[in-house]
Amino acid sequence: MFRGYARVSTIDQNLDRQILALQEIGCEKIYQEKITGTKIDRPELQRLLSELEEGDTVIVKELTRVSRSTADMLNLVEQITKKGCYIKSLNENWLDTGSPTGELMLTLMAGIAQFERRLLIQRCNEGRQVAISKGVKMGRPKTGGKQMEYALQLYKDKAMSIRKICEVTGIAKATLCRRIKELQEVSS
Repeated sequence: MFRGYARVSTIDQNLDRQILALQEIGCEKIYQEKITGTKIDRPELQRLLSELEEGDTVIVKELTRVSRSTADMLNLVEQITKKGCYIKSLNENWLDTGSPTGELMLTLMAGIAQFERRLLIQRCNEGRQVAISKGVKMGRPKTGGKQMEYALQLYKDKAMSIRKICEVTGIAKATLCRRIKELQEVSS
């Protein structure tokens, strides 16, 4: 069975062009949604994946309708192929997991995606090392100083609730509670 998937990012956009192309190719069922592609949990896409039966082919007008990144696309293709199904893009002829060329292209893309991830990690680590060597302190800045002293004094004086202290000082509740607990442990 050919199952089509059509998506646009906003309610104002129109699905007609995609639906027409999917109907022309012979899709028996078309899943449609108007939702941003950056959301991983797209209800119609999830429904399509759950209804797939072995041998089905998922057809999209163009790759950007189904994924926004190489990693997302590879993950989706893996989910589809694990069910014994295929995916095909009408605009990107190379994306057809039912053909040897499509499988080759996907393998190459997976290798490139892994290479990109490793390069990104390497560059981040190098940048972090350079920053540390220049004396840059890594991680979130510590909340403390006069703000924390004032918050702790308000707490000791029982001047207001912890929630109100956090509103007044801008210190996160978890941070204040953790600091209070640390002081209590030291004093006991």
